[in-house]
Amino acid sequence: MASLEAEYLITRKKQIQRRQKIVTIVSMFLFFGSTVFGIIPAIQQASQPKPANASASAESVLQQQARGYELVLQREPENQLALEKLSVLRLQLKDAKGAIAPLEKLVKLHPERQDYKVVLEQINKQQGKSNSQTNNQTKPN
Repeated sequence: MASLEAEYLITRKKQIQRRQKIVTIVSMFLFFGSTVFGIIPAIQQASQPKPANASASAESVLQQQARGYELVLQREPENQLALEKLSVLRLQLKDAKGAIAPLEKLVKLHPERQDYKVVLEQINKQQGKSNSQTNNQTKPN
């Protein structure tokens, strides 16, 4: 009897070990399979070229902000903050001519502010240089 019990326990132990190995192998297979399904889309996305809309979208955001300040200035034409921000946005958008009008209004409203005058003078100088350069290029020799 004792030998039958010992034999049964040994057989049972082997069965349990076999099941543990199978469960371990299946678990590892499922883990690595799910990892692969997670990694493949990430690799595909990284290998695709990025769209060049980043600079265009940044410019469109600046234009939307400028339109917002223009709407504020329609309601409050002497709003100092809106005038400042609009002139800065137009300079960021490389629209120096568009930045001149709000800066001139700021200089008229706040003649004591030297920074407005300095920026306006710098823009006017740049506009003068660019105008003279384009005039020199278009004049026939």
